[in-house]
Amino acid sequence: MKTRLHEKYSSETVPALMKRFGWENKMAVPKLQKITVNIGLGEASQNAKLLDTAAVELGQITGQKAIITRAKKSIANFKIRKGMPIGCAVTLRGEKMYEFLDRLCNVVLPRVRDFRGLPSNAFDGRGNYTMGLRDQLVFPEIDYTRVDKIKGMNVTLTTTAKNDEEGRELLKGLGVPLRVPGGAQ
Repeated sequence: MKTRLHEKYSSETVPALMKRFGWENKMAVPKLQKITVNIGLGEASQNAKLLDTAAVELGQITGQKAIITRAKKSIANFKIRKGMPIGCAVTLRGEKMYEFLDRLCNVVLPRVRDFRGLPSNAFDGRGNYTMGLRDQLVFPEIDYTRVDKIKGMNVTLTTTAKNDEEGRELLKGLGVPLRVPGGAQ
């Protein structure tokens, strides 16, 4: 069963992008490939309990079990050794991805304090978009009375777009609230 946002993509966004860029084949239209949600906790090297609670909260937010990410190399200044657990991540694909993006755009982002839209210059040159959230309390799934430490997270929207302009138009078509470049901040 297709989610509401996936239906919108198929019925509205694909024809609009085909007309905008002059594509003949709908397979040329970029699509959302995956959404990666990542929490980095450098201080987890001292307190392992932090990482467990972060993984549980990330699982509640995304509806999928989080994996523990480990350090790739040792960094003496940060007291980190190779292989130490330093964060957790979830990769969403398919209908769960569309469901998460729908909740992110329509429920979570409006709850962010002083939200005026996401910056439209956070693309990586290949049509992928990364945003940061300062705290996990904007998600309604999190019970704020049980939170011991505020944790930020990165959300990366990976698309099949060839450049930033195509990625920007795709995300606008999906309803991601991007700020107008050069507009009032």
